[in-house]
Amino acid sequence: MTYIDNRQKFYNQLPEFWADMYGQEYALYEPAEISEDAVNDAKLLGERGGHILFKTASLLQSENIEDDTLQLLGFPEVLNSFLRYQTPLAKTVIGRIDSIETPEGHKIMEFNSDTPTFIYECFKVNGLVCKQHGYRDPNEDKEKQLKNAVRSSILSAYRHLQTEHAPHIVFTAHEENIEDKQTVLYLKKLSGFPSQYVPLEELVIRKGIGLFDQNGKKIDVLYRQTFPIELLIQDVDKVTNEDIGLQLTQLVVQNKLAIINPPSAFLLQSKAILAVIWGLHEARSPYFSSEEHEWIERYFLPTYLEPDPFLKNKEKYVQKPVFGREGDTVRIFDGVGSIIDQDKHQSYDNYVSVYQKHVSLPKMTFQSHKGVQEGYRMTGTFIINGKPSAFGYRIGNAITDNLSYFLPSCIKK
Repeated sequence: MTYIDNRQKFYNQLPEFWADMYGQEYALYEPAEISEDAVNDAKLLGERGGHILFKTASLLQSENIEDDTLQLLGFPEVLNSFLRYQTPLAKTVIGRIDSIETPEGHKIMEFNSDTPTFIYECFKVNGLVCKQHGYRDPNEDKEKQLKNAVRSSILSAYRHLQTEHAPHIVFTAHEENIEDKQTVLYLKKLSGFPSQYVPLEELVIRKGIGLFDQNGKKIDVLYRQTFPIELLIQDVDKVTNEDIGLQLTQLVVQNKLAIINPPSAFLLQSKAILAVIWGLHEARSPYFSSEEHEWIERYFLPTYLEPDPFLKNKEKYVQKPVFGREGDTVRIFDGVGSIIDQDKHQSYDNYVSVYQKHVSLPKMTFQSHKGVQEGYRMTGTFIINGKPSAFGYRIGNAITDNLSYFLPSCIKK
């Protein structure tokens, strides 16, 4: 049988999975063979990089930081109280660090802390591909870790509400987006709790009272794995013209609704966090220990809120919106400020940008419907309740976009 036949037969067993997207192949069938060292490197990246990111979030949520600083990082002023709201949950329950493998080790590009996807691929599908090929799954037992995190976060969030009735738990996503919906349904099943799936468009907000499902029942815990806060706050009622997205964030601050991921995950979502980390590192801030400064030097890339340092040194750099996804609105510049590559989509031009040192993604060949191709590989490492977890690869263009493939990875027995 051909690659196409084998792939189709295998993924036909997973009707809930989006093996093809945008009318073309998404999930590859032939896995990349990796070493134990690759697994250990991803774990170390997650431990050290996650620690630095979480510590920085604590600083930005503290009283030591003025509200004006949050606005400089690209956050709307109306969200100040939401961003500073403390919950008993980890800074993010499910987050994903995207990194570049270099000869010197992993370099962090960004932290998808608020609404990361790529979950089902890494925690479920990767293991099935490994089993199919008789290999060992580098993410073995990580689904159990994910399940425990989802369950514990729901319980903690509900207890924080200090209500006495049984919790009404709702998982939500865009109904028309198969990736979003099936990811959320996967997490819902993992939780094991009595809960309900309600499409985003069927949720109802009553200002200052609560969030309700389509049957008028008040929701206690909302699991919104794929619905970003930066899009939520743009929601306006078409009839009343009220800012219903902002009303939802106010319900959280008023402790009338618990959301997962928590507000701190949105704080970490801004790529400007990376500029804060690098600025503190360059200043040798005592906020970080000498060991933590070594970790920043090793794992983080020089990142600023303006391109001047790169232009001064005539270094290639990347411009990214602080909020953006799938490579949208990303531009690569040469050392004199001329664009040498950019994503064709420009949806996030209205956001503040960060400027990051350019490091090329590693190249490799892979098998696909189109035959043997060469592509650029990006690593995504999950941080689950503050701990490193499953990881996986996307491969495609020099700027990882929504047409990049999911590349399974296996350890040869």
